[in-house]
Amino acid sequence: MTESSPVRVVLVGPSMDILGGQAVQVARLLRRLRELEGIDVAFLPVNPRLSGPLRLFQRIKYVRTIATSIAYVFSLLMELRKYDVVHAFSASYTSYLLAPLPAMLIARLYGKRIVLNYRSGEAPDHLARSRLAVRTMRFADEIVVPSGYLVEVFARFGLQARAILNFVDLDNLEYRVRTETRPLLLSNRNLEPLYNVGCTLRAFAIVQREEPDARLTVVGDGSERNALEALARRLGLRNVEFVGKVAPQRMREFYDASDVYVNSPNIDNMPNSIIEAFASGIPVVTTNAGGIPYIVTHGETGLMVELDDHEGLARLALTLMRTPALGREIALRAREVCLTRYVWEAVAGEWESLYWGLGRTAESSTDAVSPTTISGRA
Repeated sequence: MTESSPVRVVLVGPSMDILGGQAVQVARLLRRLRELEGIDVAFLPVNPRLSGPLRLFQRIKYVRTIATSIAYVFSLLMELRKYDVVHAFSASYTSYLLAPLPAMLIARLYGKRIVLNYRSGEAPDHLARSRLAVRTMRFADEIVVPSGYLVEVFARFGLQARAILNFVDLDNLEYRVRTETRPLLLSNRNLEPLYNVGCTLRAFAIVQREEPDARLTVVGDGSERNALEALARRLGLRNVEFVGKVAPQRMREFYDASDVYVNSPNIDNMPNSIIEAFASGIPVVTTNAGGIPYIVTHGETGLMVELDDHEGLARLALTLMRTPALGREIALRAREVCLTRYVWEAVAGEWESLYWGLGRTAESSTDAVSPTTISGRA
């Protein structure tokens, strides 16, 4: 194969103005793809910032959604024609309709290759409820998901997906061996109903009865924050700190200051926070929601309980505190798995191969019209 013009790829997804797992993965992938030869990558936010007086519209509830959506669709019409591959990140429900679907429709209008990167643990319900979603997802040339769990979910609806796993940025994380497991617990999830952080608070109430000096740091924000703070007061919890949103580059200090990572969602796919805990040497205690059993092996790389089992979470967290050797063994095995599966070097070739394959397809479809228009390797 000879060298030719690079494949031009645009990532369409949330900017870090919407702080969450999807935005973090967009930013990580964008930075790493720019290191690869033969791929020119750009970013188009689904939440563009309006400029000048128009910025005022984004401060008004409901009006903000309309104004941002208009600006977003306009940017798609202006920008997508420049690229060979449109890589659209996707959540579920209304978010799917507002963000990836317009990108796919306009990319299809322009004859571009489409990657739908679906990342929501709510996929089973979303696909069951929305025939429109199932039909329009067929517009994508490739559906990419971050776990084998979602590959199986999509197959149930007649959609073929391929898994390319999430990866962590080791430069922003500090690995530390815990010679003892102190009662310092960490939660790092958005404060939304599906993540069930209330279960973590109830588990901590039990832990604190056994370990009066125990501390819990709750990272994240969301619609449930006030209710969760009220629950903490009703439970009489001490030493619980709600720190709100934290930028990814600051998470190192929170992982380093904690000795047990507690995760209690009812719905999930492949949480970045678990593999970040793996990379940081923190043993993980979690519910077995959605795709979590695909990344956590109970008793080997973490400890798992059934959904909404706060007593089980507390029991396992206390077990780690009282048998530090177990926590060290689990954390070590999790770190080894992380270094082989959840780092950029493990997935870079898959992304490169995906884009080049689509680029070559785009090239072959345009060669008859313009032999000089090359978007992949020949």
